[in-house]
Amino acid sequence: MIMAFDRYVAICNPLRYTAIMTNRTVVTLSLSAWGSAIFFVGILLGLTVRLNRCRTLIAHPYCSNASLFKLSCENVFINNVYGLAYTAFLLSLSIGSMVVTYTKIAVVCLSSRNKSVSSKALKTCSTHLLLYFIMFLTGMIAVTLHRFPQHSDIRKLSGVLFHIIPGILNPVIYGAQSKEIQKFFSKKVFPSL
Repeated sequence: MIMAFDRYVAICNPLRYTAIMTNRTVVTLSLSAWGSAIFFVGILLGLTVRLNRCRTLIAHPYCSNASLFKLSCENVFINNVYGLAYTAFLLSLSIGSMVVTYTKIAVVCLSSRNKSVSSKALKTCSTHLLLYFIMFLTGMIAVTLHRFPQHSDIRKLSGVLFHIIPGILNPVIYGAQSKEIQKFFSKKVFPSL
């Protein structure tokens, strides 16, 4: 969300960018993002820590909150409700801010007379949206599959992919925009094209 806001200010208010995105603003945005994450995840972990455990094997490639409360023999209804509500809230806020900021960016770019600057801005924003969509899709698959124990192998794979795919694709997608990298590939890797 902070990245979307930064791009919104850079594209829609370029002359006021330095006045709006001061060090104080960046620190405030970063601290609010980290603070709210720590607060909401702290509640989630607090709900999980209170549970008694009757199992010891985490049947997942990494330790997640859902994996932890599956170790309990107690009723985890409140954990499920809070976890789903938190996920829905976070996704709504995230998707909502992305839609608003990128819609405003698209309107500014499409109504601009300087087509090269608009094209460059739209390219940059489209890569961010693509990576966001990939992370969203892999994350939603992992969250959804936790509700279906019969698909545990697919859930494990999707959990790993959620952590690996966006990280691998990030430099590839952003790097593909670089003129130097495009030249290198056109000369060295694909010289016949």
